[in-house]
Amino acid sequence: MRRKTVCLSPVSMFKLGSGSCCRCNTQAGKYDESLKHLEALQELNKEDYKIAMNKAVVEFYKSGQTTTGTLKQALMAMKNQVHTSAEDVDGLDDVENSLLYYNQAIIHYHMRQFSEAISIGEKLYQFLEPFEEKFAQAVCFLLVDLYLLTFQPEKALHLLAVLDKLSVQGNNKNGKGENNKDGVNQKAEFTAMIEAAKSKMHQYKVRAYIQMKSSKACKREIKSVMNTAGNSAPSLFLKSNFEYLRGNYRKAVKLLNSSNIAEHPGPIKTGECVRCMFWNNLGCIHFAMGKHNLGIFYFKKALQENDHTCAQLGDGSNGQSKKFTGIPMCALLANKRYELLYNCGIQLLHIGRPLAAFECLMEAVQVYHSNPRLWLRLAECCISANKGGSEQESKGLPCKKGIVQSVVGQGYHRKIVLASQSTQNTIYSEGQSAAIPVASMEFAAICLRNALLLLPEHQQLDTKTENGSKSSSQSGSTESGSENSDACSGKGQEADKFLSAAPSSPLRKQEVENLRCSILACSAYVALALGDNLMALNHAEKLLHQTKVSGSLKFLGHLYAAEALISLDRISDAIAHLNPENVSDVSMGVLTSEQDQGSDKGDEPVESSGKQTPMCYPSSVTSARAMMLFNLGSAYCLRSEYDKARKCLHQAASMMNTKEIPPEAILLGVYLELQNGNTQLALQIIKRNQLLPTAVQRVSPDSRKKPVQPFQSVQAIQLPSSFTQVQRK
Repeated sequence: MRRKTVCLSPVSMFKLGSGSCCRCNTQAGKYDESLKHLEALQELNKEDYKIAMNKAVVEFYKSGQTTTGTLKQALMAMKNQVHTSAEDVDGLDDVENSLLYYNQAIIHYHMRQFSEAISIGEKLYQFLEPFEEKFAQAVCFLLVDLYLLTFQPEKALHLLAVLDKLSVQGNNKNGKGENNKDGVNQKAEFTAMIEAAKSKMHQYKVRAYIQMKSSKACKREIKSVMNTAGNSAPSLFLKSNFEYLRGNYRKAVKLLNSSNIAEHPGPIKTGECVRCMFWNNLGCIHFAMGKHNLGIFYFKKALQENDHTCAQLGDGSNGQSKKFTGIPMCALLANKRYELLYNCGIQLLHIGRPLAAFECLMEAVQVYHSNPRLWLRLAECCISANKGGSEQESKGLPCKKGIVQSVVGQGYHRKIVLASQSTQNTIYSEGQSAAIPVASMEFAAICLRNALLLLPEHQQLDTKTENGSKSSSQSGSTESGSENSDACSGKGQEADKFLSAAPSSPLRKQEVENLRCSILACSAYVALALGDNLMALNHAEKLLHQTKVSGSLKFLGHLYAAEALISLDRISDAIAHLNPENVSDVSMGVLTSEQDQGSDKGDEPVESSGKQTPMCYPSSVTSARAMMLFNLGSAYCLRSEYDKARKCLHQAASMMNTKEIPPEAILLGVYLELQNGNTQLALQIIKRNQLLPTAVQRVSPDSRKKPVQPFQSVQAIQLPSSFTQVQRK
């Protein structure tokens, strides 16, 4: 009797060769009889590892696919027995061990070890021709799934083209088959398999085009998906994702609501919790619409569904135990808790609840600790929690509460006590280590340091290809021996030039540079708050030396550098930074590679996202230059050049709205009048809360961090970058 080997597959789950009693019993679910046959074979040939592998796989199915850890150990022992590994596959002599490698790749896939699975899969792909059609398809589908999970859509599309060729070749071979009964049955079985594969390929193409933000190609494939899969939950979810990409948010919600998620099999069979994805997608859509409170409501519903699913699977904490036992293998990927916590954290940060966002993101960073963007978000939570809410600050700008603290005495002895704003952000977590994860400025500095260390250097970013992502293959583009290898990896070199930022989309080259600028701006702000002026100056100068820094961050860089220099008693250098001509643009960001291809709202957005630039930020170049003039006046005061300071103050006042005078500017005017001996005029300035009939624009709330007294400078709000798009499941 010819021995055949069992192999796991994400498509068919197992496969045995024809003409085997073991195969028939296994397919019929008679695992005990299969084990008896395998034990008898093992007695005849104890050194054949294939029999042991068949036995391990049958035992795995007998347990209901719940002994994943045991199966992994057995496969590792067999690999050691044959003294080989996927990296040692050099020729066709090793093809007979391909099923062992493939089974290992499946285990890595379900245990979220995508890098190892891709490495094995690409080695197998080099020798695709000797494999029979079903196994070749299984290898290709596994690689396609892995490429999409690791955000490599270009490689996935190349493999889908190969799968198209395989299906055509299979049809040609099958059409020339025998006309007997067995041939007819085999032909019908093969035809059904091809149709199922085509439907799956269309869905994979849609996912790839969505990741590439290619609306036109995606629209074409969506029609094919709807024709082959009908109004099933996967097809409607994909179409909803497509409408989300185009900016048709209401239509996306309508498509989600029309999907019949009750008919979808549970996570035990499919490894997917559709209810969890449903609520998560609704949260993402409402996030894009700017309805953040509704978004957080839906994300919480998704978290509840996820916890319920994990409880059903037998592990309510993480959805998988250390030994991966007791849970079906396909259900190991069902737990999406940390992705959902990431989404909740970003949403809460937009709502203005930094402490709640900090708790969510701290839990998520335990899993996604190599994501520099996530460390930046944690730092932003700390900054927001320590500077106060922007709404409260903006309300305080036009009133005297920001200037007058109290009035004491009566009559001739009546005194006005001015508020001291220089104590803000000076008292933090005393008596405890800065490494303790609390929302403090000390911990923000650690987060920002981690984020900078995780970013590649400029020269590394320019030259890296394969090693740019932890989830990319170790050897894809270095293989040039075969056409298949080129199709799999050679043409996808551009796809490898990204930085992994799971669970969100990877960062392309320009996005990495934008992120670096945002981190440097935050680092300068935090260093100033902590009193580390040398480090603040270092970060600010690095920010200003970036080649593609946005206008808003360049503006902040000059302000932060000037404040650090003033604190270091280098006033002449600070004045050079405070030249209003340094400000020529206050745009919020540089065009990213994602925006080059079309934003998340698609090439032709239909609806407004509802997102607006924060009102506390300078809205124009004129207002930003006025702020620079206020700070310049403070610098001149430090050198006792009061006439120049008064000229700067009046010039800035003429450029801004009377009702939006920052308290620092009022205090600067009071100081100048007191220096000039005009006590009554100083009192009138405080009473009227204005400098001149034409006064000053609203300065962002963080400008209240330091009073514009003769020894301090006005500081603009730190707003390094817009928050990241939430990850969509």
